[in-house]
Amino acid sequence: MSEPLPPSAEIIGRALEVDGAYTGARLGVLERIPGNPVGVSVRREGQAWAFACRVLPVVSFNRVVGLTDAALVPDLIAWFAEWGDRPRFEIAPGEDAEAVERALAAAGFAQLGEFHATLYGRPTPAPPRASGVTVEDVDHGNLETFLDAHVAGWQVPGGEQFKANVRPWIDQPGWRLFIGRYDGRPAGAATLFIQDGVGYCADSAVDPALRGHGVHQALLRRRIEVSLQAGCDLVCAQARYLSTSHRNMVRAGLQLLHSRTAWTRL
Repeated sequence: MSEPLPPSAEIIGRALEVDGAYTGARLGVLERIPGNPVGVSVRREGQAWAFACRVLPVVSFNRVVGLTDAALVPDLIAWFAEWGDRPRFEIAPGEDAEAVERALAAAGFAQLGEFHATLYGRPTPAPPRASGVTVEDVDHGNLETFLDAHVAGWQVPGGEQFKANVRPWIDQPGWRLFIGRYDGRPAGAATLFIQDGVGYCADSAVDPALRGHGVHQALLRRRIEVSLQAGCDLVCAQARYLSTSHRNMVRAGLQLLHSRTAWTRL
């Protein structure tokens, strides 16, 4: 990566917005399935995004992100109660964070002790990959290979139904999909979401049987490079703090922007 980019409230806001927009787009694919069988609802309030998904208890699909207005807390809690989900509020650093946290505490919420890292940097060209590792762009011709790699990497139960639900990913505006291979074998899958000059490196996973060969790192660096080619001035990603993914992002030159706290009702 190039010279470090100093953190700022403006960068935090852009990172939160692209996270919310990507999750909203991903859930929108499921919401458009006839009858909305997964039970998706997406709500936008000011700078905040709220997501609920009755059938899938995935953390990123059942949360509030980007909330800066403490007055919205009671209404959002009521909205989650209507949808039957346990709400989770992810709070990033900022001038309004204390007021939001006080409102959550008054409503019976507490911090879980869980921290989720957001990393960022300037997009740059990719260096040479590890021996035996290649990365290819996904189109309709190799989409099934991508989906197989995604299912293997994330160990998705009910893989065939999952693939049927998410095949529209290939046609989503701003999305780029990638396959990582090791010695020619599909080993990993990754997504890049581009919006408003930000490249968001999302949903990367490698088959457990093929980890440790540099595929995850290559997928990350390729997405950073594609962000540069697309004219982005910022790239960001998220990972559980101190996870393998977090460390790989640091190795790729990204730096910590902030860690979010997670609040839920006990």
